Amino acid sequence: MNQPATATLPPQHQDQQPGIEAQMQPPPESEMAAYRGSGKLEGEVALVTGGDSGIGRAVAVAFAKEGADVAVVYLAEDEDAAKTRQLITDCGRRCILIKGDIADEAFCGEAVALTISELKGLDILVNNAGEQHPQSSIEDISSSQLLRTFQTNVFAMFHLVRAALPHLKGGGRIINTTSVTAYRGHEKLLDYSATKGAVVSFTRSLAKALIDDEIRVNAVAPGPVWTPLIPSTFSAEEVKKFGSHAPMKRPGQPDEIAPAYVFLASADSSFMAGQVLHPNGGEVVNG
Repeated sequence: MNQPATATLPPQHQDQQPGIEAQMQPPPESEMAAYRGSGKLEGEVALVTGGDSGIGRAVAVAFAKEGADVAVVYLAEDEDAAKTRQLITDCGRRCILIKGDIADEAFCGEAVALTISELKGLDILVNNAGEQHPQSSIEDISSSQLLRTFQTNVFAMFHLVRAALPHLKGGGRIINTTSVTAYRGHEKLLDYSATKGAVVSFTRSLAKALIDDEIRVNAVAPGPVWTPLIPSTFSAEEVKKFGSHAPMKRPGQPDEIAPAYVFLASADSSFMAGQVLHPNGGEVVNG
């Protein structure tokens, strides 16, 4: 990882969410090329939502490099998903792709069932997929947008955990993706920030609820990270400045975020539950 002290991204925009990684310039660093595994997840099975690109791809590949088989859940980005599967199989691990909308409760159950049937178990659930839709005013947030954002970012976590719980034996792990916006807010992402605050509370409460079952629940709150969600969310001019407000004056790369998930998925974090890690470029949020 050779990051400059500051970074200016080429102006760019994509019209569809969650965006296509293959169309981004420069491409995100999400292939974990320099990462060397040490068997921390050997023989385990992980399900990663939003695993086709960005942080989800980096997490899925890092898990594979640590010895896990991975089920990658994605919405519609077939090319990106196929690339992720190739990266995982290149590590000598199995990967299945599960295409569908996690806002649909029935699909969440199907995704877990397919993981169990194809990969013969489930040890780690990573609730990573999310969506955001900037609006200048709360008056511009429609009821349908509000519901959709919560369905994807919050309700899906409930659905997936409920479906996965009977299969997560003692020692299972659940890792949720929240955001720095849960702690400092964002004036144009009111509904998104609200969902990410809900994820923090959900993580803390679920950790208490499952601790006697020896299932550990934690979360990661990334700061600005160069993923397909960014050009598919913001204008070309906003993308150009993306991440410049961080203390490190640049956006992070998915490869820099994924090790936090490996830590929470492995025995290295065996005394942690209900906690949130903050790879955010140096912003202190005290949460």
